[in-house]
Amino acid sequence: LINQVAENLAEFPQAGIATLAEPISTKTDLLNPNVVKVVTNHLEMALYFSRAPIAFPRDQMQAGLAEQLPDTFPWRRHIGMYAYRVEFLNRYVSWAPAAVEEIECLEQLRALWHGVDIHVADALVAPPIGVDTPEDLQRLRVLLEESSGGN
Repeated sequence: LINQVAENLAEFPQAGIATLAEPISTKTDLLNPNVVKVVTNHLEMALYFSRAPIAFPRDQMQAGLAEQLPDTFPWRRHIGMYAYRVEFLNRYVSWAPAAVEEIECLEQLRALWHGVDIHVADALVAPPIGVDTPEDLQRLRVLLEESSGGN
């Protein structure tokens, strides 16, 4: 994954940042604010990141009909791995947090606010388990316990 994100940054010189994503396949993940969602344009550049479901399937969700995700949109989970250009980082540190960054608690929105392109590719291999919450840590502990045979 590290090589992939670095190669993507090299391949897209207009991007100041490169990052990765993977498909979201459950309604639980789509609605989970700890799962950061990303929507891109046709050039694989980020349009927005959010803790809320984006794009929001308004009619299905509001009607309570979406037990499963509609298959009309490729929802994607942002994987919190980045590659940065040095010149971007030199500018980024001088920028105050953007209001949208503060409300979503997502630092990459500061870059989008300032017009920086962020390239987003689907991960070529499944990322390892992320640990963002106490519940994630507990799941990791269980996995480690199971893989060590209880030792």
